[in-house]
Amino acid sequence: MAEEVILLDYWPSMFGMRTTKIALAEKGVAYEYNETNPWEKTSLPIETNPIHKKIPVLIHKGNRICESLVQLEYIDEVWSDTYPMLPSDPYQKAQARFWGDFIDKKFYDPSWKVWGTTGEEQVTAKKELLEHFKTLETELGDKTYYGGDVFGFVDIALMGYYSWFKAIEKFGEFSIEAEFPILTQWTKRCLERESVVNSIADSDKIIEYAYVLRRKLGAE
Repeated sequence: MAEEVILLDYWPSMFGMRTTKIALAEKGVAYEYNETNPWEKTSLPIETNPIHKKIPVLIHKGNRICESLVQLEYIDEVWSDTYPMLPSDPYQKAQARFWGDFIDKKFYDPSWKVWGTTGEEQVTAKKELLEHFKTLETELGDKTYYGGDVFGFVDIALMGYYSWFKAIEKFGEFSIEAEFPILTQWTKRCLERESVVNSIADSDKIIEYAYVLRRKLGAE
């Protein structure tokens, strides 16, 4: 199986961590990992993802699958005999896709601006991000996971960001545990899973990397 599945990714990428590494681990799929630094001038991301020119890129049997949530659904369908990540019920499946899309469209931009900017831009981003955290915590409610009792699509989509939580807290000067205790308990449950622990990056290394990016972005 390893020769059939290749993952082009970069170690700090929350998208690679969430929807490919965790998902492939849950499915028990072996793969070849190709470290691809998006900051380096290379033709690889352009050749494998010519539209967006981004990582991660999943290559299966020579076919390229781009965009992490699309990859997650692809993985779930191709290896459908083990650990379904999307519910079979059409309504529940639609809800999972909705919240995955919410995370993609609402969470990424303010989260990087919290650690990557300063001044009014950072203040505005922090306020927006806190609102999104609250929305996600409210949606979770008293459920074990976003899909109920089963760790699945939305959990994987959000847990990719976990490695960046510490950097977000540091530069945003707030505590996720203090502000969002329900969400914090959910992260602890997710961290009990081997697929998650083995897929996410070290939070302290992410902070070091964030400092590098802040200098690139002129925030230091």
